Parts: sequence; structure tokens; C-alpha cells
Amino acid sequence: MVSPAIALAFLPLLLTLLIRYRFYLVLLYRAVLVRWFYDLTTGLTREERAFRYVLMHATPGEPNSILDAFDSWCSTVEYISHIGPKKGQILDKVVLDISPLVVLELGTHCGYSTIRIARALPVGARLITVEMDERNAQISEKIVRLAGYDDDMVELRVGASEDVIPRLREDLGVERVDLVFMDHWKRCYLPDLRLLEACGLLGRGSVVLADNVLFPGAPNFLRYARSCGLYQLRIHRASLQYSHGIRDGMAQLEYCGLQIDT
Repeated sequence: MVSPAIALAFLPLLLTLLIRYRFYLVLLYRAVLVRWFYDLTTGLTREERAFRYVLMHATPGEPNSILDAFDSWCSTVEYISHIGPKKGQILDKVVLDISPLVVLELGTHCGYSTIRIARALPVGARLITVEMDERNAQISEKIVRLAGYDDDMVELRVGASEDVIPRLREDLGVERVDLVFMDHWKRCYLPDLRLLEACGLLGRGSVVLADNVLFPGAPNFLRYARSCGLYQLRIHRASLQYSHGIRDGMAQLEYCGLQIDT
């Protein structure tokens, strides 16, 4: 049994750790413990609960209203790891700056970033979004259609990114992707980037935007982007979505297709 004197000696260290890592503890509580509780008590997945909230609080056919409902739910009810409003503004600006005609999104989840991209696209543009989880894909499909986007503008493909990417040209007639937004499994970032290169889907000026490259992080992806000589790399630093005090960032890669002098 630990004596009171020893316990008191460790108290300052414990308080220091609690203060230093308080934001991570809050994230653990909101993202894991709260989710477990509602999973058990509602019998619904977190994504299904988010969808019900959006249905109750958003106006059909109005993308901004749907995004606002998502942001409200994620800020006040439960945490969910889509891009969020602050980093969403970075995504918005990239889309508006390059006016892509073909966009590939890897990781649809609930469709939040899909809607952000779609609302900023030029007329006639095409967004192909890939989701591996079939249940999440069904929810995101409903949310995207609720926002007013049809199959001609937003097409959802269900499957692993490594299976979908090689078939984009054959199945969908995609010759080049102008913008790739990565927000799926971080371990897939680098393999999928290499696969896009191998399939010849990136052309000069194509942009790859990857979320959460600092937290939870994608070090191999960043290391390759810096060293391979194929990209101009820029890091957009920001805080983690719906969380204060946790540093994160988005990587913006512009494909040059040749070795860059450094």
C-alpha cells in the first residue's frame, strides 16, 4: 500500500501531467467514452446519430445549413473526426483557387467535406468520393443528396481506396484528377499517393490535400512528399477539429512531375 507521504510526493507530477495533456484527455472523453456510452444506450452508430441530428436541424437543399448542423452536433453533442469549420476554410480556399474539374475524395465518412467541396466547385465539375465502410457510405449518400447534389456532380464509390483508384480510368473515364482530398486512414496516405502516380492520374498542377498530417500524423507521407522531388509542399497549420489546444495541420502537395531543385 502506498503511504500518504509518497502519494503527496507524486501529486505535483500528476497535476503537471493533467494540465499538460488536458486537451488530449478531453478528446479521449469526447471521442471514445461518450461514443461508447451512446453506442450502448441508443443502439445506433455515431454516424447514424449525427444523421438524425442533421435531419432534425438542417434545411434540405441548403448545404450551409447542413454543415452548420454538423458543426453544432460535433461541438455540443458528440465528437466526430471530419475536417470541421476551421480547417474546412482551408479546403474551401484550395478548391476556389484551383477550380478543379475532377476531384477525388478519399474518405467520405458522413459527407461533411464532400459537401464543402461540392458547394465550391465550378459548373460542370465532377466529384468522386470513396468510402470503405458500407454503413457510413449509406449515411453519407443520404446527406449529400439531402444537400441537393445528384450523381452527375457527386458520385460515391464504396470500397477500399487501393481497389478504386486503379479502376478510375476504366470504370469512370477519369484521365486526370485535378484535386485529391485525403481524409481516410493515415497509413493509406503514402500508398495511395504512390498508386495515383503509378496510374498516371496526376498531371502537372494537380493538388493533393491531406488532413491530420500532424495529429494523429502521417510522417512517412510527409517524408516522401519532401524528398521525392515530385511535389511542392506546403503545410497549413491549424488546431484539431472541434478541439482546442491540439496542434494539427494539412499538407498541400502540388504535383510537378519532375525533380525539383532544392
